[in-house]
Amino acid sequence: MAYALPPYTTLDPAQARLPVRQDLAWHYPLLVTHIFGGALLTLIVPLQVWPWPRRHHPTVHRWSGRVYVLLGVPLVGVPGLLIAPLDSTGADTRISNTLWAILWLGFTVLGYLAPRRRDLTRHREWMLRSFALLYGIALNRIMLVLLGLLMPPWLHSGFGGDVEAMLPSVASSSSYLSWVLPLITLERWLQYRRRTTTTRTPTEPDAPTRTCAFALPSARRHQRRPLPPRRALG
Repeated sequence: MAYALPPYTTLDPAQARLPVRQDLAWHYPLLVTHIFGGALLTLIVPLQVWPWPRRHHPTVHRWSGRVYVLLGVPLVGVPGLLIAPLDSTGADTRISNTLWAILWLGFTVLGYLAPRRRDLTRHREWMLRSFALLYGIALNRIMLVLLGLLMPPWLHSGFGGDVEAMLPSVASSSSYLSWVLPLITLERWLQYRRRTTTTRTPTEPDAPTRTCAFALPSARRHQRRPLPPRRALG
């Protein structure tokens, strides 16, 4: 946030880190909405995935989740879906950003609907996926630096020594890796958790025979009353 927010606090399109389409009056307002909304969600979403607030302050967990969804969908997901096709670094990055917006919207909405069906396990999994994609935006900044350090050896063989030709390749690769890698890692972790939970579930021992608590009073009296001794005939 310290890197992404300052250029947009002035609301001056000339200071934007991304090229702004001058022929589309709505491009910059949606870009600013997406960035500031994403910053807000970045601060809120830990309250959803951090177990301690969920266990000890469930009201905070529930209300932060409502804010995350009801503000995130119109302020982050929808603007991101609309501005994704306008990216200036090439078709690969546009496709990556569009897929990100579609998946984030889907994961977030499914995470919101799951507890209404009393499916808290699915709710947690969908919200973790939404969290992974959201923080993938921050990871994108790191991936850009790493790829920028790794790509120069291929500058001449792959791009003819043209740095400008290499930049779109770096941007598209970073765009994909920044959300695909966290999502794959999360899915592997969820599979591991499911296997671990299934393995550790103890088998219940055979319960002793007990008098049913919902039996009729007469039946319970009959069950407690000892049988009379048998008498010899004759």
